[in-house]
Amino acid sequence: MNVKERDRLKVLHEVEQGHLKQRQGAEQLGMSERGFRKLLKRYRAKQDAGVVHALRGRRSNRRLKDETAQQAVEAVRERYRDFGPTLAAEYLEKELRIKLSHETLRRLLIQAGLWQARPRKLCEVHQWRPRRSCRGELVQWDTSVHAWLEERGPARMYLIALIDDATSRLFARFVPADSTAQHMRVLWDYLERYGRPQAVYTDRAGLFQPTLAPGWKGEEPGPKTETQLGRAFRELGIEWIAAQSPQAKGRIERSFQTLQDRLVKGLRMAGASSLEEANEYLDKEFLPEWERRFTVPAGSAVDAHRPLGETLRLESTLSHVEQRQVSNDYTVAWDGKHWRIPKEAVKPGLRRSSIRVEQRLDGQLVARIGEQYYALSACQKPEKTAPQPKGEPRRYVPKPGQSNWMKGFHVEGNEAWRVYRGQPATVSAPLRSPSGLPARG
Repeated sequence: MNVKERDRLKVLHEVEQGHLKQRQGAEQLGMSERGFRKLLKRYRAKQDAGVVHALRGRRSNRRLKDETAQQAVEAVRERYRDFGPTLAAEYLEKELRIKLSHETLRRLLIQAGLWQARPRKLCEVHQWRPRRSCRGELVQWDTSVHAWLEERGPARMYLIALIDDATSRLFARFVPADSTAQHMRVLWDYLERYGRPQAVYTDRAGLFQPTLAPGWKGEEPGPKTETQLGRAFRELGIEWIAAQSPQAKGRIERSFQTLQDRLVKGLRMAGASSLEEANEYLDKEFLPEWERRFTVPAGSAVDAHRPLGETLRLESTLSHVEQRQVSNDYTVAWDGKHWRIPKEAVKPGLRRSSIRVEQRLDGQLVARIGEQYYALSACQKPEKTAPQPKGEPRRYVPKPGQSNWMKGFHVEGNEAWRVYRGQPATVSAPLRSPSGLPARG
């Protein structure tokens, strides 16, 4: 008997001795009078055994069937061998209609030797920063490189992810390279779907913060102190916050652990083998499932995202922007070529002035002159060639081997030299200078 049953037995003894009334005994046990009378009846019939529950020692009628347990274990062994119990339970219910709790499946897998309980690690405790109160108030941003498609597709793909700090709502895209242009494309999709967040929280990578030489002031924004993404954040009115450690942006770091487990297996089950198929599965199936399962309500119902409005032009802001000087022939230099400004954009004072030149994400080169945007066209300047001489050269240059500048110059042994060359000897003795050295004739 347990403690509860022993307490019942004592009250029943008191009622049988007449020390308590049935109503008082029911109050002490927290039961109704009808239930107490039934319990007293069982006690009078079976004595102390009447207090013990009749199903003790028998298997529950709601127990898991042996066939279902065996079917679940075999399915995990064949199809979900590297799945964890929680994820495997979800796929068993979704694909095979076998509904098990993850703890029940964990126990079955441990008994079958398919799962090993992991001991808890003692780690350093970091003080948690409270979530922001409104969605869109802070978005954590990071990139993860992983074998997302395993051996079915590209060996190296990047996942750019943005997670809302208040709700853990996730937005992500697969990209082929971790470049500024790819980050701008992902930001463009996010802005069109949700609007402009108040702030973004990233690491200190070179995409967001340039490496400055000693002496540059980092607090003054300008061409030398901000990257293209930093300029885009400034023009969009988005505050950029740099994390000093990975633990500071732990929400996005922990989400990558979940993504590298669940998303990899989900892409495998969906049969995705290319970047386009991976993005399609991510957008249509995985992100809605993430929002249903992992997002939490924000502390406030206010959405801090701001609309884009009519004044912001994403194609202009999310591009590679530099300042260029207009030449006297109304061209600007870009990427080693000269680009012509259209005639309708030419106006007084344009030459030798500095204009904003943008290389859009679609490859088009556009110049902003005043408040207007003009597409630039590449022009080919004529190649410089060497000037051709007019007429005969002023100075006669003999061909090689026909020069007579040594003619009449006699050296000692010239007669032997003539004999050696097979020519008749015409000079009997060489001319000598007063110093004894051969002299010119």
